[in-house]
Amino acid sequence: QVQLVESGGGLVQAGGSLRLSCAASGIIFSSSAIGWYRQVLGKQRELVASISSRGNTNYVAFVEGRFTISRDNAKNTVYLQMNRLKPEDTAVYYCHVLGLPNTWGQGTSVTVSS
Repeated sequence: QVQLVESGGGLVQAGGSLRLSCAASGIIFSSSAIGWYRQVLGKQRELVASISSRGNTNYVAFVEGRFTISRDNAKNTVYLQMNRLKPEDTAVYYCHVLGLPNTWGQGTSVTVSS
């Protein structure tokens, strides 16, 4: 059974930083591509960044240069380092195993105050 557990969210002032973690189990982690998504209440969940099994990364335009996705295969964990946070980054952040349906964690809430 695939399990993803996100952590690291919280309240931060604009311009601050947070590092999110996504711990995975029940998959061959080193062979899995992982994505970080976010969702604002009432809106669709949207992709923020992804990392392939080889470590290739992709970002959406509104986070590029501010967010960094990385992975530690020894710890079965993917990270999202978020710098220069803006109020519009406020959302619940989720990780997801790309290509595997219904593989979502419970999410971690990020609130950026102005």
